Amino acid sequence: MAFPTSVNNQITDAVTQSNVKIVGEAPAMAIASMYQTMAHSTGILFENSVSAQQQQNTLSQAATNQGVMQVYSVDTTAAAGASEKIAQTGVSDNLTSLLSVLQSFSGPQQSKGL
Repeated sequence: MAFPTSVNNQITDAVTQSNVKIVGEAPAMAIASMYQTMAHSTGILFENSVSAQQQQNTLSQAATNQGVMQVYSVDTTAAAGASEKIAQTGVSDNLTSLLSVLQSFSGPQQSKGL
């Protein structure tokens, strides 16, 4: 002790030692606090990453569902009508084909009668 005081020497020594202890442990406590903060931030980073992946998965499922719905919503009769218009076959061609098929079933017996 530098100067004599009216306080007991044991008390001043105890206070001095506790102050030295606190100052000595401060860097370790600061680094421990920094590590804890980094670990917490990394945990939040992973949580956000998983959440983003789940949202992306939901969006891709919704997009796939919309695509399948569009494929299945194509009207088949409209497609058949469009292909008939492209082929330029109409009712008269269908009736002629039907008549030739019916004549082929009747065979030569009916043609003799005509």
